Amino acid sequence: MRPLKLDEDIRPLSEFRAEIASFVKQVNDTKRPLVLTQHGRGAVVVVDIAEYSAMRDRLETIDDIAASRAQLAAGEGVSHDEAKARVLGRLA
Repeated sequence: MRPLKLDEDIRPLSEFRAEIASFVKQVNDTKRPLVLTQHGRGAVVVVDIAEYSAMRDRLETIDDIAASRAQLAAGEGVSHDEAKARVLGRLA
C-alpha cells in the first residue's frame, strides 16, 4: 500500500458523500487509502479491494507465524529431520 498524501487522502465524510464516485476512482487509481473524518476526527478508511485483500493475506501470515512461535515455545514443534521423514512417509 502506498503512503498517504496528507493533502489529498484525508477528507471530510460530507465531501465524500457528495463525490463518492470520484473518491472511489482516486482510491482505485492511486492504490492509496482515503481517510474520512467526521467532526474533525478520523472515522473510517476506504481502501482498494486488491490492497485490502493483500493486507488480509499479510495479516494471516503474521498470525500463522505467531501461532508457530507459540507452539515452538510450548515444546510442540518437531525437528526438521522428523518433519522431513513425515512428509516423505506420506508421499511414499
